[in-house]
Amino acid sequence: MSEQATLAGGCFWCLEAVYLNVRGVEKVESGYAGGEVANPTYEAVCTGRTGHAEVVQVTYDPQVISYRELLEIFFTIHDPTTLNRQGADSGTQYRSAIFYHSPAQKTEAEQMIATLDREKVYDSAIVTQVVPLDRFYPAEEYHRDYYRRNPGQGYCRAVIAPKVSKLRKQWEKKLKTAS
Repeated sequence: MSEQATLAGGCFWCLEAVYLNVRGVEKVESGYAGGEVANPTYEAVCTGRTGHAEVVQVTYDPQVISYRELLEIFFTIHDPTTLNRQGADSGTQYRSAIFYHSPAQKTEAEQMIATLDREKVYDSAIVTQVVPLDRFYPAEEYHRDYYRRNPGQGYCRAVIAPKVSKLRKQWEKKLKTAS
């Protein structure tokens, strides 16, 4: 039976492009979570006034990839130590957050963050929020599968492609197809 993980780590295009390559991932949907406004639009979220983060909702087969492995990938492909920022993207919509679906997911996320901090994997403390998923709002159609549809676009080449490349190097055994 499939399960879901909802993650925020900067631009949702980046996370989507990465997780679409992971074996056991059945679907990745870009969207918004964590805000106070119902049915937000991309334009509204970009103002930083809705409280939403850009997220991906990953539907996966836990028999093939575990929630822990999804989190390990998550912490590999973004900087969880910068508050409300990923690279040049800044604002609360670009925060690092794990929106858990169950108490087990909450525990797993908190334990992983504690371990990463204790082992000083990063130079600074992790600021990733671990909060319950209240509601997920799918992003507009033009955001879906953005990297695959726009591989030559500047942002895709400069920001997304290196993250996909990093995934391919560090998680080769977890990829859907060899690259």
